[in-house]
Amino acid sequence: METVLVTEKQYRIALELRKVDGEVDVIEVARRLSMKPEDLMRDIAELEAKGLLYKRVKQVEMLELTNEGLRVLKDGLPEERLYTNAFKCIGRSIGEFIDCIKSIGIDEDEAKIGLQYLLKGGCLGVVNGVIGVSSLSKCYEVIEAAGELRAWLKSIVEEGVNPPVDLLQILKRRRFITVVQRNIVTVSPTQKLVMLLGSGFLQAAPLVTVVTPQLYLSGGLEKAIIKRFDLSITPPKRKAARLNAYLEFLDLVRETMVSMGFEEVKGPHVEMELWNFDVLFQPQDHPAREIHDTFFVSTPLEVKPPEHSIIERTSMVHRKGWNYEWSIDRALRLVLRTQTTAVSARTIFERSSGEYRVFTIDRVFRPENLDAKHSMEFHQLDGIIVGRNVSFKELLAFFKEFSAALGIREVWFKPGYFPFTEPSVEGFIKHPELGWMEVFPGGVLRPEVMEILGAKESRAIAWGIGIDRLAMAVLGINDIRNLFSKDLEFLEKLTSPQLEYFKRGTSAKEVKVVEYPY
Repeated sequence: METVLVTEKQYRIALELRKVDGEVDVIEVARRLSMKPEDLMRDIAELEAKGLLYKRVKQVEMLELTNEGLRVLKDGLPEERLYTNAFKCIGRSIGEFIDCIKSIGIDEDEAKIGLQYLLKGGCLGVVNGVIGVSSLSKCYEVIEAAGELRAWLKSIVEEGVNPPVDLLQILKRRRFITVVQRNIVTVSPTQKLVMLLGSGFLQAAPLVTVVTPQLYLSGGLEKAIIKRFDLSITPPKRKAARLNAYLEFLDLVRETMVSMGFEEVKGPHVEMELWNFDVLFQPQDHPAREIHDTFFVSTPLEVKPPEHSIIERTSMVHRKGWNYEWSIDRALRLVLRTQTTAVSARTIFERSSGEYRVFTIDRVFRPENLDAKHSMEFHQLDGIIVGRNVSFKELLAFFKEFSAALGIREVWFKPGYFPFTEPSVEGFIKHPELGWMEVFPGGVLRPEVMEILGAKESRAIAWGIGIDRLAMAVLGINDIRNLFSKDLEFLEKLTSPQLEYFKRGTSAKEVKVVEYPY
C-alpha cells in the first residue's frame, strides 16, 4: 500500500474522524481541534478530493437570538428589570413613574415595555392616574413566566433546543429570536481513510508554498507537500469600486450645507482645554471635564499659549461668572476634542462680530461604551450663524429645513441644557427600528461666550448635530458600528444615499413637529 501524505492539520482532522461513528458536524470537528469551522473547509475539500472522507451539505432552519434576545439573556427581560426597581417609584403618575425608573438607569423604551407586561399580568394597576401594586401573587407569576422565557433563550444558545410551540410564538413576537436558514456541513471517514490510518500509511508532512534552492538541496522536498497553484482558474471579480455609502452621505451633507449658504471650516483633533471647554464658559470643575467623559493626551510637548487677549477675557469672565480662581495651566492641557464646537469657537474668535455662517463635519472622541447608538469616536456636524439679530426661532427653522433636506418628515423638540447655550433645545428624529434618537442639540450662545471670544456685539446660534445617527436613519442602518464595517459584502449592499435637496425642491413646511411622541 502506497503512503499518502497530508498536511499536519489534515492529519489531525483524520484522527478525529476515526473516533466518530457515522457523520459529524464540521462545527463539532472544529470545536475539538480548537479551530474555527471556516479554517477547516479547504482541508476538508482536499481530503475529499483524495477520497479520504465524504462531505454532505444540507440546509436546515435554526433559531437564532436577535440583538434584543442577547441583551435580555444577559440583563433580564424588561418586566424583570422593572419589577426589581418598581417599588422605589410606586405611588406616582405614569409619566412620573417612567421618569423615576429612568433615573435608576433603565432605558425609557425598556421601562415602557416592562410596565406594559406588569400591568397586563395584573401585577401593577392604575387607579386615578396613579400606579400601584394590584397583586403580589400576580407579580410572582409575571416574573416566573419571564424567567422561563430567559431559560429557553439560554437553552437555544447553549444546547440548540427548540422550545414548545406556544413559547416559540411568544419569543418570536417579542423579537427575541428569529428563524434563519443555515447550511450544515457534515463529514464522515471513507474506508480508505480507516485502512490508511490503521496500517500507518497516512502520514503528516509539512506544507511548502515556496520552493527554495536550499530546501531542494537538503532533500526536504521529498518529505513535504508542495502547494501547487492552478493558474488557469479565473480569480473572483469584485464589483466596480465606489465610495463607502457613509462617506457619500457626508459629502452630500457638505453640499447641502454649502447650498444653504454655509462655509466649511476645519480645526485640530488634539485640542487645548481652553478651546474645547474654557472659552465656552464651561467651569474647570465641570463633570464633563473628568476622565470618564474626556480623553486626555499624555505628552512631554509644551503647548504654545494663544493670544493674551483670549486668556485675559476667559480668566475675567470665569472669575466673574463662576466665582473661582481660573487656572491657565488647566486650560492649556491637551485633550482629544469632545465636540466640534471648539472649531466654531476658534472661528468666532478669528472673525469677531459680523454676519457669517460656517460649519464643520469632523470626528470627536468620548469614552463611551460601544453599542448600537453610541461610539467612542463619531462625527459631528457643528455649525453657527452669527449676526446682530439672530434668535432661537432661526435655530428651530434651520433644524426643520435641514431635516427636510435629508427627507426626514418628523422631528420632536424639547427644552435642553448645555453649559454654553441659553435657551437650548434637544431635537429628535425617529429611526424606524431604534425609535426616537437625539440628533439636534443646539441653542443660543451665552453672552459670556461671545464676550470671551471678542464678539459681544453679535449673537450666535450654534448646534452640534450627531451626523452618524442621521446617517443611520438615511441609510437604513440600525447599528452605528455598521457605518465603519469592514465587511465588503455588507458595504456593497448599501445603496448610495439620495438627499431630498438633490432630487427636488424641498421645504421645511413638509416637516411635522411632534408635540409629544409617547
